[in-house]
Amino acid sequence: MLGLTLYRTSGDNSVLYDHDLESYALFDLNGRQVPQQLVIEVGELFERILRETRKVRDENAADMSVLQAILIVLDRNPQLRQEGLAYEVLQWYICRMEAWFAADVDSISLKNWDQENVLSGGHGLMVQGYNPLIKTLAKDLDIRLNHRVTRIVQRCNKVLINVENGTNFIADAAIITVPLGVLKASLIEFEPRLPEWKLTAISDLGVGNENKVALHFNSVFWPNVEVLGTVAPTSYACGYFLNLHKATGHPVLVYMAAGSFAYDIEKLSDEAAVSFVMSKLKKILPDATEPIHYLISRWGTDPDSLGSYSCDLVGKPGDLCERFRAPVDNLYFAGEAASVDHSGSVHGAYSSGIEAAEDCQRRLSMQYGKVDLFKFVFREEMSEVMVPLQISRM
Repeated sequence: MLGLTLYRTSGDNSVLYDHDLESYALFDLNGRQVPQQLVIEVGELFERILRETRKVRDENAADMSVLQAILIVLDRNPQLRQEGLAYEVLQWYICRMEAWFAADVDSISLKNWDQENVLSGGHGLMVQGYNPLIKTLAKDLDIRLNHRVTRIVQRCNKVLINVENGTNFIADAAIITVPLGVLKASLIEFEPRLPEWKLTAISDLGVGNENKVALHFNSVFWPNVEVLGTVAPTSYACGYFLNLHKATGHPVLVYMAAGSFAYDIEKLSDEAAVSFVMSKLKKILPDATEPIHYLISRWGTDPDSLGSYSCDLVGKPGDLCERFRAPVDNLYFAGEAASVDHSGSVHGAYSSGIEAAEDCQRRLSMQYGKVDLFKFVFREEMSEVMVPLQISRM
């Protein structure tokens, strides 16, 4: 055990909320705080609406978006419709759902959105971040950073890896963990070409985008809640800040942007993005001070990610994760998109990596028996370096 501090943010096993409803402080566009009882009531009503969408799913063989199903539910149940401020709060909850999937609600699959097997124990935040865990897992491993893979060749029961800087590696097998967005963009050439069933899985899996604008202030000027949100007539116009001070003791707010809004944020310069976010903050907290530092993610356009994490798109088969994780001879695939039960999550990425490593080990054990798997001599011109590999673009 590493003894890392976990700050609990949710006490349930929700597939949707990573913070309890009571931890939200919401404001309208004029800066007036929404009564907390209304926040809770609309949150519970939204959960009821989502439960009703399951009936719509059972009645329709064809898939549809979650948004389309919600509209059907509201047509059938006029008593669930909301107006005025309550309607804007409902849009905020839709905004939070879009953040969960890093995709707009009109693109999220009704058939697959709630099929995740949620781990017990609720949700939490790792106060020290993931770096201590990564450092522990990486101990005594030969990890090569800044090696951008451009080509993977399967030949003579081996795998040849071409790297952008001219280095080559050769191995008996490779575990490929590059982000799904990189594979979708065909930034790595495979020789021979990947089979059609694998290419279709890569193509049909969606990639969501969620960005963060982290703001570090001199001191705390906001209420002691975990989430500060702004409600609006559309989910696109809603927004929210995570209060990291409550978990870490540091005066930091993190603004979250998901789906098409996340891509729009990436079109702005850092300065313009911070200015936009601060204008949102000052509408609800007029005395807000300017940040002393800021950090902005751009996952959608970062060439080493091209998206944040996978999501289920409307009308696509339900077995895409299984096909994506399936090996192609001595090539194994891992990462959050390869996790059948926990896609889009760190624990899904980790567990899929363990599974791929075990599958790879079994193959090589059958191939070589008890022989030391990686003490083989190849012609010098074939490779500059020979090591067992986990492929990463970072």
